[in-house]
Amino acid sequence: MPRDPRQIQLEIDAARESLAATLDQLTYRTSPTRLRAKGQDAVVRWLQTPAGMAAAGAVGLLVTFVVVQRVRHRND
Repeated sequence: MPRDPRQIQLEIDAARESLAATLDQLTYRTSPTRLRAKGQDAVVRWLQTPAGMAAAGAVGLLVTFVVVQRVRHRND
């Protein structure tokens, strides 16, 4: 039995709307600006934890040590 063309068109329209909504969601989720902001927020939150503060302190000490060593070797 053949299908009603109006019903077929309604199904096509519904599928089109669903695909458009999915594409909109993917565009939002993969936006470079949004992903960068999300990553920055995650780093800031982590740096505020005890482990993050310890890691930042260790990196600061390491950078200071490297700079001091380079200055000392430059004067030799």
